[in-house]
Amino acid sequence: MAVNAASVKELREKTGAGMLDCKKALEEAGGDLTKASEILREKGLAAAANKAGRIATEGVVESYIHGGGRVGVLVEVNCETDFVAKTDQFRAFVRDIAMQIAAANPTYVRREEVPQEALDKEREILKAQALNEGKPAHIVDKMVEGRMSKYYEEFCLMEQSFIKDPDKTISALLNEKISTIGENISIRRFARFELGEGLEKKQENFAEEVMSQVKL
Repeated sequence: MAVNAASVKELREKTGAGMLDCKKALEEAGGDLTKASEILREKGLAAAANKAGRIATEGVVESYIHGGGRVGVLVEVNCETDFVAKTDQFRAFVRDIAMQIAAANPTYVRREEVPQEALDKEREILKAQALNEGKPAHIVDKMVEGRMSKYYEEFCLMEQSFIKDPDKTISALLNEKISTIGENISIRRFARFELGEGLEKKQENFAEEVMSQVKL
């Protein structure tokens, strides 16, 4: 069966396998992403998935301070060995993640961490919006689930677009690093601090500021 590009892209981000291999696996699985992932693992093509179960207890805690102390980030990224943790490639990746957090201000690392209460509230808002737009009641629930992807893209680090390459998600970037470095890598946790956060003040576009420094 024919598969769409979005499904191929999603499978590639989840597994780290090549685009052509992902397309063939989806065709073999009849478009089922879960089954396609299993097919890739069975064939040894899912590089990231093959390493996902390996214990990653080494790594670094990276700090990033932006704008003369206006925004600060601490992020813990784990790998399997101290050797890899000290490499320039791994350190550069962690630095990019810290900058991503400073610029894009995610709330969670991955969607599984979002509290059910927050998801229920967001779905209520999206449902009300859809009904106010005059959408038929029988398709509202499907529309809400479709729009929830935007919520995850905004608040979950792994699903955000990488600030240095917006065509690539952080999940895809992570899988690339797992494949090239050859170890399981995990973004475990982070904390972001913004000067005066919660106080009434002028809104700043930190994403633009961070990127302007990257380009210097």
